[in-house]
Amino acid sequence: MSDRSVLLPTVHLPSATRRQVVLGSMAAGGALLFGAPVASAATHTAAAAPGVRHIRYHRFSGAQAWAHGAGSGVHFDQQNLTISRPSGTREFADPTVENAPTKLYDVSTWTSPWRTNGFGLTELISSWNADTPNGTWIEVNARGHAEDGTLTDWFVMGRWCSSDPAQGGAIQRQSLDGQGTDYATVWTDTLHMYDAHTLSDIQLRVQLLRPHGTALTPTVRFLGAVSSALPDDPTVPVSAFTLGREHILDVPTFSQEKHAGEYPQWDNGGEAWCSPTSSSMVLAYWKRGPSAAELSWVDPSYEDPQVDYAARNTYDYVYEGCGNWPFNTAYTSSRGLEGFVTRLRSLAEAEPFIAAGMPVITSVSFKSSELDGAGYSTNGHLMVLVGFTADGDPVMNDPASHLIADNKEVRVTYKREQFENVWVPHSGGTVYINHPAGLRLPQAPTEANW
Repeated sequence: MSDRSVLLPTVHLPSATRRQVVLGSMAAGGALLFGAPVASAATHTAAAAPGVRHIRYHRFSGAQAWAHGAGSGVHFDQQNLTISRPSGTREFADPTVENAPTKLYDVSTWTSPWRTNGFGLTELISSWNADTPNGTWIEVNARGHAEDGTLTDWFVMGRWCSSDPAQGGAIQRQSLDGQGTDYATVWTDTLHMYDAHTLSDIQLRVQLLRPHGTALTPTVRFLGAVSSALPDDPTVPVSAFTLGREHILDVPTFSQEKHAGEYPQWDNGGEAWCSPTSSSMVLAYWKRGPSAAELSWVDPSYEDPQVDYAARNTYDYVYEGCGNWPFNTAYTSSRGLEGFVTRLRSLAEAEPFIAAGMPVITSVSFKSSELDGAGYSTNGHLMVLVGFTADGDPVMNDPASHLIADNKEVRVTYKREQFENVWVPHSGGTVYINHPAGLRLPQAPTEANW
């Protein structure tokens, strides 16, 4: 599926994407217009009582977590998972490259312990943080037991390397189409259960691959997944504002509109680059953006070249877009942050992140009439929550910037109730969380979604 399309300054929406045809709805929180993947957040009315938003996050990092999993040919220390002595080999011809040669890779694997949710999940989104020296890559998989006890196949949640082949990367990073079974399928980055099917538990696996006979190794620092079972409610009640004061983070503003037409081989240029633009704003906030040397390939006439860099390094060659959710957090993590995808139940759950100094990237979709001040419509868009007014309205860095190619137009305040309703019901409250590894996350709710 491609997220390439034209801008929509009116409420007219473009033709349905592959996922939207499956869902039979206008927008489910992903990416046609501005580059976020479209995933259903609400198609299982039997899986959750109306209004109950079940979300739980499972994370694996550090020696204790690695020790509780099953490793085959891997070594781990206090932080990293690497290849020790490969447990086997794998032949692989990159399906995204015409007439790609078949190459032989050494492979080692780590498989997580089984994790239960306390509810039957209907969707799962995985995330990972990894370094992939040139020639190496990783593949992340997920499976689970269905409600009738059936063990599903392993689903591919992503094949990742941090560099394009032109930069020395082993493969073109990619999701995998055509994984549908009687129970579930994968829509780019989201494992989605069919009809009334659910998973009672889950297991993750990461495969670490390197050219056969070499001493190279990818390094995995973090593996996680968010499980959810969400109601079919078309709207949500406005949440109570808990901060009680204005709090706005000094996140730099970048407009995706300034990049229209640049490097069309990566999702037709900047008009679809909301996700890498949002990721670039957060990296700039944490001062983790690419160096001048890393940006040397970008046309010197282009402003904010870090956005072009991010587009190249998040592009999914199967999805044909830069809006693969975990590919964006994998990119930010390659710059020294810990990044992961999860879902929040309301803006009240986002407030502790702002209080802790952490901007939150949100996935939304809306008609222009549903979000005052936006001035456009979108089937899927990413923007950065940077704070709140004293009245609790969200202050956003919106890279669509009123469709004006000016960084000064990016900062905008939206009405709290309107924003929650173009975010929570449409994408399931999907967010990217990015922070330095040494900075502790806020305390999670009882049903922990981070």
